[in-house]
Amino acid sequence: MKFTNPGFDPTHIAKLREELKSMGKRFKVIPDEENTDEFVNFYFIGMYEGKEVIYDAALYTLRLHHASEVYELAEHKAAQKFSNFKGINYEEDENGNMKPLTQEEEEIGWFITEIIMEIEEEESVKVQEFVDIDTNHDYGIGLDAGINVEFIDESTISKFVKEFNDDTLILDDTMYSFQSEDLDNEDE
Repeated sequence: MKFTNPGFDPTHIAKLREELKSMGKRFKVIPDEENTDEFVNFYFIGMYEGKEVIYDAALYTLRLHHASEVYELAEHKAAQKFSNFKGINYEEDENGNMKPLTQEEEEIGWFITEIIMEIEEEESVKVQEFVDIDTNHDYGIGLDAGINVEFIDESTISKFVKEFNDDTLILDDTMYSFQSEDLDNEDE
């Protein structure tokens, strides 16, 4: 049988199962420069509608999710104020140094920073733990989840996968707001 989505193909699932077994893990981190201690992309095997499937998961901290939501809102406000705003493009020169921003990009950048500070001070953006499933994913099933932890490490991922697969995952419905960490005031 030909599968249009390889994440549903028993051959792919068996291969991942063997790989996980040899590593002694419930998941396989997808090597990506975007992986950090607040965001990790990984595969794991789970059930969907009574069949095994590979989940292509992105797990991140609520702090990172909040920062993303705040930045998106600030960009939206910048687009409303600056009619030709298309985003700020940071480029490197041939030596790997950042090229200076144009005067307009600089102005937009300061505007976005001010909006972010205002949103955080007012705590107008709040987030809560969540799991979003994407069944129209190109590899298996897409899963995005935000959880209220300080960082994402192997034990956090393993616990998440176990609870997700055991259907024992309990999401905290408390609404949270975060402040950017102010590096200048660390000593206070």
